[in-house]
Amino acid sequence: MSAVEDRLAQLGLTLPEVATPAGAYVPALRSGNHVYTAGQVPLVAGTLPTTGKVGAEVTPEEAKDLARTCALNALAAVKSVAGDLDRVARVVKVTGFVASAPDFTGQPGVINGASELLGEVLGDKGVHARSAVGVAVLPMDAPVEVEIQVELAD
Repeated sequence: MSAVEDRLAQLGLTLPEVATPAGAYVPALRSGNHVYTAGQVPLVAGTLPTTGKVGAEVTPEEAKDLARTCALNALAAVKSVAGDLDRVARVVKVTGFVASAPDFTGQPGVINGASELLGEVLGDKGVHARSAVGVAVLPMDAPVEVEIQVELAD
């Protein structure tokens, strides 16, 4: 087991199976020493635990937890092409999408769930640039979706 997976275990987390793509794309792609993930919704065992808009059917706190799940799913996608998460030199960029009620403006707080998880798991290697964007709707009526870009050490 890698040091990163040991850290996940210390946090009471395990990497999930990589979700089967819902369209004509791959979950992650390596180009040179970078890995780019597709957008990851908060699937748990192939199912969304909740659906709807943040600020309406989903609370910001629930959405923040869902963003953590998205980041965990993204790490699984990275591992699927990198082979070992210990090869991650740093998370370069996180982009988070929040399905938002019309008056909801707390997207950064929601995506903090993903950012904080990456920091807990990867330490300084998890510090990244980020965008948090409110959108009208996401696939499968997911409340949140996260994609990450990482640089590999080799």
